[in-house]
Amino acid sequence: MNLDDLRDIFEPYERLVKIELCGVTREVPENNTILRGLQYLDLEAISYGEFCWNGECLNCQVWLKNGDKEKAVMACRTDVKEGMEIVRMADGIELFGSPQTA
Repeated sequence: MNLDDLRDIFEPYERLVKIELCGVTREVPENNTILRGLQYLDLEAISYGEFCWNGECLNCQVWLKNGDKEKAVMACRTDVKEGMEIVRMADGIELFGSPQTA
């Protein structure tokens, strides 16, 4: 699958923003949720994952760095922001063929 062919699944964006994902800097589309950003990074894994996409299942929970603490949020309901740091992801989120631990 080519992301350019599937651009309509993402909210309109003009640029990519940098986020830190479990210690690795990645670029994802602005104006989109974290879950859509993860889908942008690994289209197949997120598209076929067990996510409800509406905040009811908790399968897309991620933890953001919030000062010296972590804040749990739903990736399907939280927009990406330039420089955000995702420090942990729910067990069900598998990117690039390997599970991420919570």
